[in-house]
Amino acid sequence: MIDALNATPQEAFETLLAGNRRFVTGYPEHPNQDAARRTEIAPAQSPFAVLFGCSDSRLAAEIIFDRGLGDLFVVRTAGHVAGPEVLGSIEYGVGVLGTPLVVVLGHDACGAVAATRAAVADGTTAGGYVRDVVEKVTPSVLAARAAGHTEDAEFVAEHIRHTVDLLLDRSRALAEAVEEGRVAVVGLSYRLADGTAHLVTTRGLDLSAGAAA
Repeated sequence: MIDALNATPQEAFETLLAGNRRFVTGYPEHPNQDAARRTEIAPAQSPFAVLFGCSDSRLAAEIIFDRGLGDLFVVRTAGHVAGPEVLGSIEYGVGVLGTPLVVVLGHDACGAVAATRAAVADGTTAGGYVRDVVEKVTPSVLAARAAGHTEDAEFVAEHIRHTVDLLLDRSRALAEAVEEGRVAVVGLSYRLADGTAHLVTTRGLDLSAGAAA
């Protein structure tokens, strides 16, 4: 069991990936999901990771990383687009709760990325507040197109990298925590068909080759 209050970013990342491997192989342990855990964390929480992911219903963080109550501080928006509320939530997780790891979780077949690619290609625009989502994803799509990318996975990876960069550019508190070695920020891409989470980018984590699932 990970000691969230004293865990290093590396330990938190390895714990997260270990849970994903259990989920993929079909042998989840379902940790911290019983009445004892519920009682234990009622007074206070100490999650070991902030998970900022897409709102897609197929991307339930505690399930795909085989975790339980109090383990993950989860923030989700369509296409993991970040506004002030998201940045504030992540800063709360890092600054107040003391989590050593921030994860940006994207996935293949992302509807927000697909809608933005279509809007850029056709010169159209979405209606209502969906337009705000598309506008926030557009820089990632334009960067991927400029790099000559054509595959869905490449556009998703570019958007994950863009989101990681945006968090560190916009949040001085998060950037300082990474610079001081207290926190790492990683970008993962989840494959819907096989359930695996793959490393796309990292800030503040020194990973050996093959460390990611």
